[in-house]
Amino acid sequence: MAHTVTLIPGDGIGPEVTAAVVRIFAAAGLAIEWDRQEAGVIAFKRFGQTLPPELLDSIKRNKVALKGPVTTPIGEGFTSVNVGLRKALDLFSNLRPVKNLAGVGSRFQGVDLIIVRENTEDLYAGLEHEIVPGIVESIKIITERASTRIARFAFEYARKHGRKRVTAIHKANIMKLSDGLFLESCRNVSHQFIDVTYDERIVDAACMHLVMHPERLDVLLLPNLYGDIVSDLCAGLVGGLGVVPGANLGTEIAVFEAVHGSAPDIADQNLANPTALLLSGLMMLEHIGEEARATRIRAALTRVLEAGAIRTRDLGGTATTTEFTDALIRELGN
Repeated sequence: MAHTVTLIPGDGIGPEVTAAVVRIFAAAGLAIEWDRQEAGVIAFKRFGQTLPPELLDSIKRNKVALKGPVTTPIGEGFTSVNVGLRKALDLFSNLRPVKNLAGVGSRFQGVDLIIVRENTEDLYAGLEHEIVPGIVESIKIITERASTRIARFAFEYARKHGRKRVTAIHKANIMKLSDGLFLESCRNVSHQFIDVTYDERIVDAACMHLVMHPERLDVLLLPNLYGDIVSDLCAGLVGGLGVVPGANLGTEIAVFEAVHGSAPDIADQNLANPTALLLSGLMMLEHIGEEARATRIRAALTRVLEAGAIRTRDLGGTATTTEFTDALIRELGN
């Protein structure tokens, strides 16, 4: 079956890791027509907008996209492209599976977590303004609608994939109204899923438990800002952001992306590790009904990582992006 997928290479190392994944998918025999679009710095230079209408129209038309990392300026410049994309397309759920990869060393083994993060509101939405010089106000918005929707997604995911527990993460001991509403919504949804255990943890305590006994947790359900922080913490349990995938999901549209940054310090040097974007691409393949090819590519990736002879610099090796990609493609032929 032929598929049309919006491809957003991004900037920094984005075009390099994106090109690697496109090569791997072609070697696996996937019939994908890539609808290439620009976002972020490159789009701003070309179109004067970080999210040009052509990009949004492409994703709305194709319903699925694969996205490389896009730079977000710190403390100045344009607002986050990722946040803008999620708002514009109502991609309300950020889904990040975090699991040990064979052959990738980490401080913990047996980690198998699913992070489900609300994606559209909370402090992370960036609603802030200067009241007077020297005083800035950021607005935290939590709604019953968004909280209920993300809670239902988490429980439905748990049921579908045989997960046993959903843990809501919060700070309702301090933010009693906003995080309290989030918890109330989660509790109401949990009553509809009696086959899935439900519990709650305060966010600071949850972080402590994650770095002590991550194997005791299963599906984590979080508001937007906590979800951003905790999902990166969890990536650190299994080797870092270079080896974990991510997806932004709406009712009809799905954007799969590498969760790491654009790493401009190593851009255009053929040093980047394409694993995170590849794993995100495998989630995309499963989403569009290409489970068999996703399984085949995942097995080839596992063999390369387990062999250990060819690793990119971030995994302790010396291989270039091209050498790592070539090795994986050779494994696909075995």
